[in-house]
Amino acid sequence: MNSPARKSSKRDEEVLEAAIKVFYERGYAEATVQDVANEVGILKGSLYHYISTKEDLLYRLFELVHEQVESIKLAAEAATDLNPVERLELYVHKQVQYNLENIERISIYYHDLGLLGPERLAIVQAERRAHNSFVTELIKEAQSAGLTDNTLDARMLANCVFGTIIWTYRWYRPDSRASRETVARLCESFALHGIGSRDT
Repeated sequence: MNSPARKSSKRDEEVLEAAIKVFYERGYAEATVQDVANEVGILKGSLYHYISTKEDLLYRLFELVHEQVESIKLAAEAATDLNPVERLELYVHKQVQYNLENIERISIYYHDLGLLGPERLAIVQAERRAHNSFVTELIKEAQSAGLTDNTLDARMLANCVFGTIIWTYRWYRPDSRASRETVARLCESFALHGIGSRDT
């Protein structure tokens, strides 16, 4: 079950950031509430003022990521002056940028998804399906408008687009000679060519 709703405070944010650091470095399964408390600099018992279980911290991370990536989807949806290919280009670029700027969060997000309880896992999966549907529909719109190859399966192409977005967290390194902007532009170009775009 979700922990009781509470107004976020500076300490809540500190606790979550400490949990992200600990989960990233030790792995969620191996990390303990004591580890998080040590990182925050408070007693373990005091940490339970902010959470009920360790999973609360993991789920808060998922909520934070979804809140932030949802704003990317909404921006692409609202860009009605752009054609479907251009909106997809915007979406991919911003998503890749977000992933590269938040390597720790994204690493935990994809690595530890299956460790959520069934109720919370279902919520996260529903939110992810909404993004998949959004990209699939953009591809279908582009195909109908003659902007991309309409002989390709839109759902399969959407999976390929997300593969391009998601796996950057596995190979990108912050000390890379390639800037995050360079990687984002490369990924958007790769994704658009992959869907058979005739605009790029």
